Amino acid sequence: MKGIFYAMRIFLISCFILISCRLNSQPVALHPDNPHYLIYNGKPLIIISSGEHYGAVMNLDFDYTKYLIALERDGMNYTRVFSGFYMETPGQFGIKHNSLAPSSSRLIIPWSRCSVPGYKNGGNKFDLENWDTEYFVRLKSFLTEAEKRNIIVEITLFTSIYNNENWEIHPFNPANNINNTQADDFRKVNLLHYPAILAYQEKMVRKIVRELNSYNNLIFEIQNEPWADNGKNVLNINEYDPESGKAWVRHVDIAGDSSLQWQRQIARIIADEEKRLPNKHLIAQNYCNFKYPVRQAEPEIGIMNFHYVHPENVLLNYGHNRVISFDESGFSGPESVTYRKQAWNFILAGGGVFNNLDYSFFPGYEDGTGVNDAPGGGDSSLRKQLKVLKDFIEGMNFVKMKPDSNIIRHAPGLFSRSLSWQGREYAIYFEGSGNVEISLSLPEGIYNLQWHDVENGSIMHSETINSGSGLVMIKSPGFRDYAALKIVAR
Repeated sequence: MKGIFYAMRIFLISCFILISCRLNSQPVALHPDNPHYLIYNGKPLIIISSGEHYGAVMNLDFDYTKYLIALERDGMNYTRVFSGFYMETPGQFGIKHNSLAPSSSRLIIPWSRCSVPGYKNGGNKFDLENWDTEYFVRLKSFLTEAEKRNIIVEITLFTSIYNNENWEIHPFNPANNINNTQADDFRKVNLLHYPAILAYQEKMVRKIVRELNSYNNLIFEIQNEPWADNGKNVLNINEYDPESGKAWVRHVDIAGDSSLQWQRQIARIIADEEKRLPNKHLIAQNYCNFKYPVRQAEPEIGIMNFHYVHPENVLLNYGHNRVISFDESGFSGPESVTYRKQAWNFILAGGGVFNNLDYSFFPGYEDGTGVNDAPGGGDSSLRKQLKVLKDFIEGMNFVKMKPDSNIIRHAPGLFSRSLSWQGREYAIYFEGSGNVEISLSLPEGIYNLQWHDVENGSIMHSETINSGSGLVMIKSPGFRDYAALKIVAR
């Protein structure tokens, strides 16, 4: 009996601490001193992570507590989950182990099943007028477990449907519900085209926003890859690999005008619902792959999401004064070095979020030890390397820093990316071979230099230099391929 009372006491104390912390904190937000970064629990936040393929909540076979423990263990602080609006079929897109492709009996989404059989993926149809209460219990439990571990969750409300295979099992397909949705073209689902569907979308958004309002570790994303169903080509980037067959990597597509109208409507629904609620959450909008200078960021949007991002995209959109996010990486083979390079280049270009799509997490291997059999990367070695970057940036006053192309005057044989707090702190990433003379433009003063191994985080070399004229020569250590340099004024 004493054991029961003791356990209950510990449980109540834990609940009290969690509630007290939540009452004394605010949702993740743009940092007031530099809106290219975030603030959470009163501290500057930079997001660097490598997370599962977005099915952690909707797939009942996925042990999300085990997964979140693994993220925390590996130093990751972000994960992205789909709402359940969309699901995939096993083996689709070359993904052998896919958390977004649960069996029908293990699928849980916002809407409840009815008594009418006939869902194309097996089991009874959906009733879009009624919620599945167990889904919202699971969703909130996921947010709670993430919040305990200071993990930020991006809830992706909608996504493109991509093809007829996915539309065949979609809950809004009139064959899969009893609500007479009347949609006959999946490309028009995320538009203002079908009034009945728009009404159900609005109900879902308002329901999720209300249910999750008390959580601070939350960002809402409007739609994943809207250009896939309703896009237009705006830029050819000439990076087509003829052996891969991935023609989509040759060009940049952005959402069409009709899609942008619908996205604007969803953003306003989120903002309108939160007007009556105590907390206000950031809204993210997904614009395109690779790079593109976005013409206009709607006032409701705080985070600008891009996929497979070229680092110059940060400067193309820096003037919007929003967080620029590398929201999904992948489709470039399994090697960790590929995604580590992407992360360093993007964060040192001034990005505020890097999230790799990690295929080593799937049901049965929620600890991230699964064998990656997919078109992207992800494993424990990559997460350790990403933590090196996270520790490096968090060890500096990154909120004070901005992209700086002037610090490196000459670095023969080396590519570089730089951030600086002029005269105070500098962060520089190099690719190439070391043991060369580098010319730096530094204000007059004395500076401590530390050279870091980007793979294991060790310090390769330290020294103190004196910049008298504003131009100083240093000798890099003999690194191979990659290194990072931290410069701090004394």
